[in-house]
Amino acid sequence: LVALATLLCFVISKAHEAYAALAGMETVITVLFLLLYLLKLDARMRCLFWPLADILNSVIAALFLLVVCLFAIITRTNKGTFAGGVLGIILLFLCLGDVFLLWKKISLDKPRGRSAPAK
Repeated sequence: LVALATLLCFVISKAHEAYAALAGMETVITVLFLLLYLLKLDARMRCLFWPLADILNSVIAALFLLVVCLFAIITRTNKGTFAGGVLGIILLFLCLGDVFLLWKKISLDKPRGRSAPAK
């Protein structure tokens, strides 16, 4: 919801297209990951380790959000651009929280699945 609000702020305020493109891209990717987990497609598509892909997405999004939202806050051509930049910074912290929680949840050195030996 924060990504969608950021996108709306940038679009309504007629900010630079890069701001809206980044917010829109993050909104779409977030919705796709949400659908992936809600429909349990991650269990069916085992070709990729989805939590690690989610971590990678969040790290890249956080880096892009840092740059773009700081530019939006510094330039603040109008109140909509400033509000979008502030919401983008909030989204940045949510992405970092997602990375932290997913990193704590997964462990790359322990066995996964049914083939794991019993202890």
